[in-house]
Amino acid sequence: MNVSVLPGPAAVVRERPAKTYLTEGGRTLSSWLLTTDHKRIGLLYLYSILLFFTIAALAAAMMRLELITPPGDMVTSQTYNKLFTIHGTLMVWFFLIPSIPAVLGNFVIPMMIGARDVAFPKLNLLSWYLFNLGGLFALYAVTFGGVDTGWTFYTPYSTSFTNSHVVTMAAGVFIAGFGSILTGLNFIITIHKLRTTGMTWSRLPLFIWSLYATSVILVLATPVLAITLALMSLEHIWGVGIFDPSLGGDPILFQHLFWFYSHPAVYIMILPGMGVVSETIPCFARKPIFGYHFVAAASIAIAVLGFLVWGHHMFVSSQSIYAGIIFSLLSFLVSVPSAIKVFNWTMTLYRGSISFSTPMLYALGFIGLFTVGGLTGLFLAAIGLDVHLTDTYFVVAHFHYIMVGGMVTAFMGGLHYWWPKITGRLYPERLGQLAALTMYLGFNLTFFPQFILGYLGMPRRYHAYPPEFQIYNVLSTAGASILGAAYLLPLIYLLWSLKHGKRAPANPWKATGLEWQTTSPPPKHNFDTPPIVDSPPYQYSPEAQEEMVHG
Repeated sequence: MNVSVLPGPAAVVRERPAKTYLTEGGRTLSSWLLTTDHKRIGLLYLYSILLFFTIAALAAAMMRLELITPPGDMVTSQTYNKLFTIHGTLMVWFFLIPSIPAVLGNFVIPMMIGARDVAFPKLNLLSWYLFNLGGLFALYAVTFGGVDTGWTFYTPYSTSFTNSHVVTMAAGVFIAGFGSILTGLNFIITIHKLRTTGMTWSRLPLFIWSLYATSVILVLATPVLAITLALMSLEHIWGVGIFDPSLGGDPILFQHLFWFYSHPAVYIMILPGMGVVSETIPCFARKPIFGYHFVAAASIAIAVLGFLVWGHHMFVSSQSIYAGIIFSLLSFLVSVPSAIKVFNWTMTLYRGSISFSTPMLYALGFIGLFTVGGLTGLFLAAIGLDVHLTDTYFVVAHFHYIMVGGMVTAFMGGLHYWWPKITGRLYPERLGQLAALTMYLGFNLTFFPQFILGYLGMPRRYHAYPPEFQIYNVLSTAGASILGAAYLLPLIYLLWSLKHGKRAPANPWKATGLEWQTTSPPPKHNFDTPPIVDSPPYQYSPEAQEEMVHG
C-alpha cells in the first residue's frame, strides 16, 4: 500500500488490503492473547471493559428498582451498600478510566501520529493483563460477599468497622492502577518519540493533546492512590495506626490522599472525551477547529489545575476555613479551560455545514450534558452551597452529568466515529441516530430529577427515604430504563454490522486525520510507507463543505 504524504482527503489508499490487522497476525486465541499489535490490544480492552460495565450497570439497575418505593422493601441496607459500592468501584476504575484511553487511544494514537505501533508494545500487552488481574480480584470480592464501604473506601469504616472484602477489592484497584501507569507512560513516550516526519506539536490532532494530558495525570497521580490503598490495607489487616485516631492516626489524612488522586481522576475520565469531541465537531461541521492552540493549551491547563483542587471534596471535613477558601477559588479557576473548550466547539459549529451523523449527535449531547455538569460543579465549589448540598443527590447528579453524560457519551461517539476504521464495516445510520437521541433523553430523565432531590435534602446512599421524594425517584428509575435501552441498542446493531454491514471505505467521513489515510480496517503496521505531514490539522476547505452538503 502506498499512502500519499498529505494528511488530507487527497490521499490515495487501497480500499481493502489483502491482509489487515484482524488476519495478518493469525486468528487463533493465542495469537490474540500474545499479540503486541496496539489495535488488537485496544479491542482486548474493549471486551474487558464491556464485562465490567455490564456488571456495574446491573448493580445500578437494582438500586433504581429499590428506590421506586420509599421503604427499603427489596434489599436490606447492607445489600444496598454493597450494590452502590460494586457500581461505583467497577464503573470508575474498570470502565470509565480505561475506556477511551485504553480502547480508542490504543487503537488510533499510533495511526494519528503516523507511527507503526506504540513505543513499548510488550508493556502495552502487560498493561492489559494487569488490568484483568486487578479485575479478577474485584470480581472475587463481588462474588464472595461484596464490599459495603462505598467506592471511596473512607476510613475508619474501611479499616475498623467492616467485615466485607475491602482489602481484596482494594488489591484489585491497586493492581489495575499499575496497568494505567504503564499505559500512560507508553502514550507519553510514543507521542514524544514516534511522531512521523512533519508532525510537529502544533500539528498534533487535539485527541492526541487530550490523551497526552491524561497520560501525565495517570503517571503522576495513580501512585498516590496505590500508596493510599496499601496503607488502608495495612491498618485493616494489622491495625497499624495510620488513619485511626485511637492508634495515633488521622482519618482526614485518608481523604487528602484519596482525593489528591481521585479529583485528577475526574480529568482522566473527561479529558479523553473532550478529545473525541474535538475530532468529531470539525469533521461534521466541515470547518477547522476554532482556536486550535487555545483548545490544546486548555487540555494541559486542566491537567495541571486538576492537581490543585482536591480540597473542595472536604469543605465539611473540618479542614481549615482558609484552605477551603483557597480550594474554592482554585475550583472556580479550573472551570476556565473547560469553558474555553466549550466556547471553541460552539464557534466551530457557527456557520458550519453541519451533518447530524451519529458521532456528531453524541458530540452535541456531550457538550450539552457536560455544560450542565460543569455549571453545577460551580455550585459545589461555593463553600456555603456545598455545606447544604454535600452528600445529597445533587452531588450524584453533578457527578453523573460529567462522568456518564460526558464520558460515556463521548466514548459512544468515538466508538461510532472510528467503528468503520476498526472493523471495516458501516453500521445502520438511522439506528445510530436513534440510539444517540434515546440516550440523551434517558440520561436527562434519570439524573435531572436528582438535582431537585438533592436541593430538597435527600441524602445519597440510603435505601429508604421519606414519601415526598417518591415522584422524583420514580422519574429517575423510568429514565434509567430508557437509558438502558439506549446502551443496549448500539450493542445489537454494532454486532450486526460485523457480518451484515456495508464495507467501509478508507475515509467514510471525508476526515483529514492520518488514521483515515490508511485502509479500513488497517494493515498490521498501519502504513507501509511512513506518511509525511506538511500542513496543520483540520484543514476542511469550502469545497469539502460543499461536498458534505450535496454529497
